[in-house]
Amino acid sequence: MGALLEIQGLSKLFQDGEAAGDLAVDQVTFSLSEGETLGIVGESGCGKSTLARLIARLIPPTAGRILLDGQDITDARGKKRREIYRQMQMVFQFPAGSFDPRRTIGYGVGEILANSGVPKKERAGQVAALLEQCGLPAAFAQRYPHEISGGECQRAAIARALAVRPRLLICDEVTSALDMTVQQQIMALLATLRRQRGLSYLFICHNLALVQSFCDRVLVMHDGAIVEEGTPEQIIRAPKAAYTRRLVEAAF
Repeated sequence: MGALLEIQGLSKLFQDGEAAGDLAVDQVTFSLSEGETLGIVGESGCGKSTLARLIARLIPPTAGRILLDGQDITDARGKKRREIYRQMQMVFQFPAGSFDPRRTIGYGVGEILANSGVPKKERAGQVAALLEQCGLPAAFAQRYPHEISGGECQRAAIARALAVRPRLLICDEVTSALDMTVQQQIMALLATLRRQRGLSYLFICHNLALVQSFCDRVLVMHDGAIVEEGTPEQIIRAPKAAYTRRLVEAAF
């Protein structure tokens, strides 16, 4: 398998006037292979979500490069940037934020299809198919975000991300706002979609148990840097970094 995503020396410094600033991401380097599920774990505030936003091009990096299929997308603009979003989509921790509260779920999913050039007469059918693939009745297209549960809204957000048929989903703490039962259901959905669509995942999470059961490989992040990497078994059974050992001891 070739590298789908390559991150080279990526850093993000949040500058506050003349102050020294906060180095939220510090010289991060890794790659993600086609079809791989790569987990990034660490405590709150370690830089995981900032890293995800950098990769998704939601915020600009201070230094480093992002390569997708070998193409440098770090400074992509215009048409090239739109093409990136056809290949790579992000699913957020709080799914309601993916939708306009004044618009229906169907409008939110269909908006992505419209932006991709899908004719209006075809959108309703495609929206229904996407919702059903994510475990929601087609009738949910007529509901508003506040009318459905958090788990249902997360399913709809996943359907929205899938609308452009991406190869890579960046999942940023997608289950952390859900109860245990719904977490398991969302994880089962993601696993099914991986098999059906051949998706690659960058799975950002603080829950080592979820990472253990879902990911092929794991990166451990602390103070903005990657401090350890390996398979879930290697990370959990034989952690090398002191920080990783503390995470494992706290989780198991």
